[in-house]
Order: sequence, then C-alpha cells, then structure tokens
Amino acid sequence: MTETDRIPTNLRTLMILEVLGRSDRAMSATEINTALGLPKQTVHRLCATLEQTGFLTRQGNSRRFQVARRLRELGAGLLYNSRDHIARRQILLDVADQIGETVNYVVPEDAGMSYLDRVETDWAFRIQLPIGTHVPFHCTASGKSFLASLAPAARRKCVASLTLQRMTPATHTSQDTLLDELELIASRGYAFDEEEFLEGMVAMAVPVKDPAGRFVAALAYHGPTQRVVLAEAVKQVDVLHTAAKRLSVALFGEH
Repeated sequence: MTETDRIPTNLRTLMILEVLGRSDRAMSATEINTALGLPKQTVHRLCATLEQTGFLTRQGNSRRFQVARRLRELGAGLLYNSRDHIARRQILLDVADQIGETVNYVVPEDAGMSYLDRVETDWAFRIQLPIGTHVPFHCTASGKSFLASLAPAARRKCVASLTLQRMTPATHTSQDTLLDELELIASRGYAFDEEEFLEGMVAMAVPVKDPAGRFVAALAYHGPTQRVVLAEAVKQVDVLHTAAKRLSVALFGEH
C-alpha cells in the first residue's frame, strides 16, 4: 500500500479542493490526479460527488471542474468567522477614520459583488448598502476592480456573459467601452464608480490580493457627490492600497 492510499477519504476531498483553489483555471479530474498522485478512479469519484453536492461545477459542457457556489460561500464564511475578521474590522475602521466616508469589504459571488463587511460614515447624510447586499459587476467600483483583475481572455469572456443593465445614464451598456475601462483599471490599480450604479453616488475601489496575486476582495469607499469629488478622491488611493496590503497580511500572513 502506497502513502497516498493510506490518506483518509475526507482528507483526499480537501486536497482536491486545495488543488482547485490554487489553480487559476478549471481542471479535469485527470489533471487534479496528476497534482495529487491519488488513484485515478478515486479522484473521479470524489469530483463527481463534489459536483453532485454543489461544491464543484463543470466549466460549460467540458470535463473541467471549477469551484461552485457552496464552496465559495464556505470560504467566505470561514474567513468571516475566523479571528481574522477582527483584524479586518480594525483596518476598515482605520481607513474610514482617514477618509471620512463609508468603507466596504466586497467579495465576488454568482449574483454580483457582495458586501461582506463595512464601516459606516458618521455623516447624517449617507447612502446605505447593508452587509449582504449584492451589486452588479459592470457598474460598481468593486465589481470593475474584480473584472479588471481577470486575465484579458477571461475578462472578455466574463463581460460577454453579463447583462449590462442600464442603472443610470452613466452606466456602461457597451461591452467595448467597459472592456476599455477595465484595461485602464488593470494598469492603474484602482477603479471608480462615476454615478454608474446610483445617481448622486461615487465610489473608488482597489483589489485585495492573496500571496499569488489573485483577487480576493475589493476594498472600497463611497459617498454622495455633494461630499465626494473623484478628482479629490483619487488622492486617497495610497490609503486604500496600504490598507489592502494590510488586509492581505491579516488574511494570509507575511508573503
């Protein structure tokens, strides 16, 4: 009996999820098996079980697996319920104190970007988007920050799958103009919402990345146009980038 044969079944399942979590693309059971060295039939069987239970899904009609909703929710829940969320909260409070507007920690999900954590501004006049709110990818600073983090081919494919619903007169409804802006965002490292989601509200977001440089969440802040002018807001980009690095260290340790 080999060493891999003695690995408990539940640990084998976790190892499959670990391989997929580290990959930047969907993988077939054969590719997963190559990475793990487990019996081929075992990997196929466990992948099929994970697919049936909603933790994995197929990429289109292919034989390649990628993480599904239940696994993403599990990951988000583990992060939220761990002690790391205390450090995250303190960092958000620090950013809110420096900027003076509502600060958000936003993660991508199937239905759009989801507000996982936030610190509200002390201003009486504020725009409230409660924790758990889902907002579109194409017309929010956090959503565009996520889209811009994708490799160009994956970015085009993702944008092509979106319904570019017009939320305000400023919303992108053309794939070409959205892709042009996403290319700019990718090069400069931050994204704006220029009243594209809600009239009278602007926002700015930067990506929080894992040690491999992959997008984990967006750190964003928003406010009413009566207080926030984007030409001035861009001066806060260093505050956001510094906080994003601190969040990455809080989540994953020193890189």
